[in-house]
Amino acid sequence: MEKESTKIHQILSMKGGLGDESYAKNSKPQRAILSSSVPVLEQAVLDFCDTRLPHCITIADLGCSSGPNTLFAVTRITSLIHERFSQLGQAPPEFSIFLNDLPGNDFNAVFQTFLPAFKEKKWAENGSYISGVPGSFYGRLFPSNSLHFVHSGTSLHWLSQVPPELNDKSNPLINKGKIYISKTSPAAAIAAYQIQFQKDFFSFLMARSKEVVPGGRMVFTLNARRIADPTAEESCLTWDYLGQALQDLVLKGLMEEEKLDTYNVPYYEPYVEEIKTEIAKEGSFTLNCLEIIALPWDACNGGMKCDRATTAKNWVRVLKAINEPMVRSHFGAEVLDPFFQSLTGNHRS
Repeated sequence: MEKESTKIHQILSMKGGLGDESYAKNSKPQRAILSSSVPVLEQAVLDFCDTRLPHCITIADLGCSSGPNTLFAVTRITSLIHERFSQLGQAPPEFSIFLNDLPGNDFNAVFQTFLPAFKEKKWAENGSYISGVPGSFYGRLFPSNSLHFVHSGTSLHWLSQVPPELNDKSNPLINKGKIYISKTSPAAAIAAYQIQFQKDFFSFLMARSKEVVPGGRMVFTLNARRIADPTAEESCLTWDYLGQALQDLVLKGLMEEEKLDTYNVPYYEPYVEEIKTEIAKEGSFTLNCLEIIALPWDACNGGMKCDRATTAKNWVRVLKAINEPMVRSHFGAEVLDPFFQSLTGNHRS
């Protein structure tokens, strides 16, 4: 029997390619998060540069995805380190850079379309060696004591699997009409999501504790919530919209209700205290900085001012780029158009 986590690894990927509906063209909110986190990233790099610097520095970006954001952090990390070497009057360092994501990620687009621009940077023309590493970051990916700097951008809210209680074939925990945590979700479903995040995040930290050298640094951003209530609107509203759009298809006879009842996303937005707890429990890392960044509603517009209808349409394009592979796998390709059309209507209302 195929493990559920293995199936998730095969279908959990952003929409590949470079078309208008691809993740590469619809990842502006993620870019806004990365841009807002630059001060934290730069401080971590500068702190690292205060240590004894090896001539070859190994960097891993975990959950790199595919698009213009893929090399965003790597570019800043390498440029700052290169500048520091120059200030110290040392020869330019070499960089061994690993880009990691699940096997379904569009690595071809990364290396064919986005890597050439990085290689044109003066500090990257020579001495930068970049590799793709397919696999789950919830397990070991690299040899012991091999990484100097780890970055993960907007990825750790994706779980290794849907909580198994929700997928139990003999006695599934039904999260009626919902695809994620909601005000109407059973308490057991909410607890299952919380426990799955705790297990996964602890596993992530434990794997990195073996791979990162003493004195190494790690910076990550993820979708999280500012209040303890896991059913708070700030972390659940978008998934309520998605669930409502799927319910619309059931009501129209385009989908069996059982299909909806058995669909749950492998996703969880933790409370900041949950993050702190797992870091303290694992014990290998010192938390130097934790900042909360609140994105505006129109982050999907890339800084442009748009009316509500246009903003709603742009958000649906973002959601489609993220969710289409999972929706297609569970419900079939025939529901995609009516589903996202219904979602656009719900967002405008």
